[in-house]
Amino acid sequence: MSCEVEALGRYHVWEGPRIKIRASANRALIERHYGVAGHAAVELCKWTKDAIEGGKSCYKVKFYNAPAGGSHRCVEMSPVGLVCSNRCVYCWRPTEEFDAFMLDEQFYMEPEEVVKAVLEERRRLLSGYWGHPVGRRRVKEALEPTHWAISLSGEPTMYPKLPQLIKLIKSLPSTRSVFLVTNGQHPEMLRRLVEEDALPTQLYLSTNAPNKELYYKINVPVYHREDAWERWLESLDILAATPTRAVLRITLIRSLNYDDKYIPEFAQIVKRGNPHFVEVKSYMHLGHSTFRLKKEDMLSHEEVKQWAAKLLAELEKMGARFRYMDDDEPSRIAVLQNMDRYVDRWIVPPGN
Repeated sequence: MSCEVEALGRYHVWEGPRIKIRASANRALIERHYGVAGHAAVELCKWTKDAIEGGKSCYKVKFYNAPAGGSHRCVEMSPVGLVCSNRCVYCWRPTEEFDAFMLDEQFYMEPEEVVKAVLEERRRLLSGYWGHPVGRRRVKEALEPTHWAISLSGEPTMYPKLPQLIKLIKSLPSTRSVFLVTNGQHPEMLRRLVEEDALPTQLYLSTNAPNKELYYKINVPVYHREDAWERWLESLDILAATPTRAVLRITLIRSLNYDDKYIPEFAQIVKRGNPHFVEVKSYMHLGHSTFRLKKEDMLSHEEVKQWAAKLLAELEKMGARFRYMDDDEPSRIAVLQNMDRYVDRWIVPPGN
């Protein structure tokens, strides 16, 4: 048993009422090899599996050295795997099965219960690798995760006990970093994370539209329809002042937001959000997104790099000091670093 599960053994498992997730929704995730525990979910992504088998780790290791030790030491999870306030057209999850509701905290699993269940489900997913010639050693390491990516599916800021969850994860003996990805529809939760000293190591804001019209077309908000753009801008402003590492992640879709005419608007958003990093990534034609978008909507790695370079040039015109930091061809992603709001790219120095 991993030290994380042992550390959680002292917690009482709450036996109160639960969110009721549709059986079809649970099946949709399980069929895609997710681990599902109540309303939480966990997955072994491609990079985790590759790293277990002795292959490469994902771009987050290359860019930031997170997870420290390699992608096999990452827990990719969500406290609300099938609850989301958007139906983004590029999402490869089964969003047609998602729910969009907010319940009182008494109806949610406790953070201790979420973490314990996620680690047990992840342990189950790892069990098939014990016989792999390289995997055995790496599975042992994987059971002591150094990194938690709260981003898998659903919108994690809809979980009312997210501050307590992040604090708990950070307290686990092996944790070195925690990433949180949000769609920006719940700025009140971002304020809570700041006020309750529960910020993740690195906070991501999905930044896929340069204006209100495209925001509704790409992100398809279903919970706060009337003021979704304004709520996202509020989250952007919180990100600009948050005392933790901040990232804007731009997903480029050829038929929607890739045109050069949008670059000045994106640059204005980046300047306003003043993030430490900007990740520019191609849409990937996978999963359920293939029902909404075409394969041609994916960009080549060279196109991503060229677009990022144009964004950089536009930022320079505005007097914002960014630099082209790195890129990763397998993930079709490039990253810019803010030199005015500088932090060391390495969360954990390589080799540590």
